[in-house]
Amino acid sequence: MVGCSTSQDADEDGAQLIAFTPVTEEAGLAAFRHVNGAAGQKWYPEQMGSGGAFVDYNGDGHLDIILLGGGSWDPDVRTHPQPVWLFRNDGDGTFTETTRQEGLHTVQAYTIGVAAADYDNDGDADLFLTNLGENVLLENEEGRFRDVTTEAGLAGNNLWSSSAIFFDADLDGDVDLYVANYVDWSPETDIFCPQGGTFKLYCHPAVYTGVQSRYYENNGDGTFTDQTLHAGFMPTLGKSLGVTELDFNDDGWPDLAVANDGEGDLLFRNNTDGTFTDIGVPSGFAFSEHGEARAGMGIDAGVVDSSGHHTLFVGNFSEEMVGVYHHVGGESFVDRSARSRVGFQTLLSLTFGLFLFDVDLDTDLDLLLANGHVHPDRTGENDRITYRQPTQLFLNQGDGQFEEPQDAGSVLARPLVGRGAAYGDYDGDGDLDVLITENNGPAHLWRNDTEGGNYLRVHVRGRDSNRDGLGTRITAAHDGLTMVRRIRTGSSYLSQSETVATFGLGDASAVDSLTVYWPGGLVERFESVEGNRDVLLVEGTGELRSANTIETNRAPL
Repeated sequence: MVGCSTSQDADEDGAQLIAFTPVTEEAGLAAFRHVNGAAGQKWYPEQMGSGGAFVDYNGDGHLDIILLGGGSWDPDVRTHPQPVWLFRNDGDGTFTETTRQEGLHTVQAYTIGVAAADYDNDGDADLFLTNLGENVLLENEEGRFRDVTTEAGLAGNNLWSSSAIFFDADLDGDVDLYVANYVDWSPETDIFCPQGGTFKLYCHPAVYTGVQSRYYENNGDGTFTDQTLHAGFMPTLGKSLGVTELDFNDDGWPDLAVANDGEGDLLFRNNTDGTFTDIGVPSGFAFSEHGEARAGMGIDAGVVDSSGHHTLFVGNFSEEMVGVYHHVGGESFVDRSARSRVGFQTLLSLTFGLFLFDVDLDTDLDLLLANGHVHPDRTGENDRITYRQPTQLFLNQGDGQFEEPQDAGSVLARPLVGRGAAYGDYDGDGDLDVLITENNGPAHLWRNDTEGGNYLRVHVRGRDSNRDGLGTRITAAHDGLTMVRRIRTGSSYLSQSETVATFGLGDASAVDSLTVYWPGGLVERFESVEGNRDVLLVEGTGELRSANTIETNRAPL
């Protein structure tokens, strides 16, 4: 994708300067800590959590933050870790914790991940929490949450779940739910994996049996029905950690890609009749170019070049490199890890969270990786592989090839035990900020202060389609360039980014045309749309109105 030039500053070599400012403490998030419960037993789940999300839970137009606190194993511990943390955006760059006020203090679980969507189409964002054990669906009632797991028909998944995604699988206007499950583990079935016959290590995933992920169809009345078998999502080998939505064949129906840990990744093609078929193996997506199953964790998809085809990115273990699978037509993908220039630079990284976003607003999608190993004992004999690892940012050169900026003083260089990662414009200045969580540690909010680049942000509200407009494809064309964005939940690892289409415009102050492809099939086109603003489209109105963030989020149907 050939991008417009930008006006932002450059270093002596002409490379763009990306500026993130760490604002965790001043924003009011410093009290949060994820707790993995580690107390010497080296139980397998301690390595994996947790996620976070940007969600406007109260409809005031400002992105709030949800963080998952994990849990402990000891029932006799005096003070249990806080499972859920909700931070309300005060609109001035700061947040106030409102967990108790909004009813989330009642959640009792070892929390893992989060997904958010308006599953009941009543105008506010509901929450689904994945846990080690029973998952939880929380209905949003004017900003206060109520546990509706049982009455919604979602009880009984007493497993280890990881990522989840809301998407309208059958295009009936109600969002359905796919829940990725990992392995069969409990304190009673924990396996002793020794070193030297006596010293216990965290086990390799291969020693545990994977469990089947689940698909729940929305009945349109506030309840769901488990349709995993009928819809074609089983049997699979399990060990799923990440899931993203895309429409790789451009037929208007949402497909799913799932990252699996050592079992081959899955690509579910939507058959347009309520069923799906896994074409991961024949498509070339399931394995590396050498035919190996890798340790898939975080995942995302987007159009990163001028071909118009999607590329799937999958985070893997150290010495496996990030997977970069480009759709070349039909049902075929090719691994372009090396050609993209991402592969070699990620050989030493263990990547969990991962997402595509236009960090510098120069029109093309860049790639961010949240890295961190699972435990010092498992870093291997390569002394260049560390437990704490720097976050990596790859800037798209406009053609699907990426370059990693070298800035030793950046927050990106600070080693973390990275896990979840999400993006969102929490401060309303048009560029995309970053949220990263650490295992057994803090969360990090990085404000994007990169200079230059105009923008256009598109909010959508469905009427015949689901109210969130999930599955909506939006294209912006200018001076021969076409940018593609998609409204989705899921992606990354255990986390959720904002559901707004952000187009970087570079030096351009407007786009020649904006085209919105709604999930129900309606297409709406707009000419000469000015930039540097948020616009709102309500399905079927034929009107793009400029809106401040509060008007956008509270717009009537």
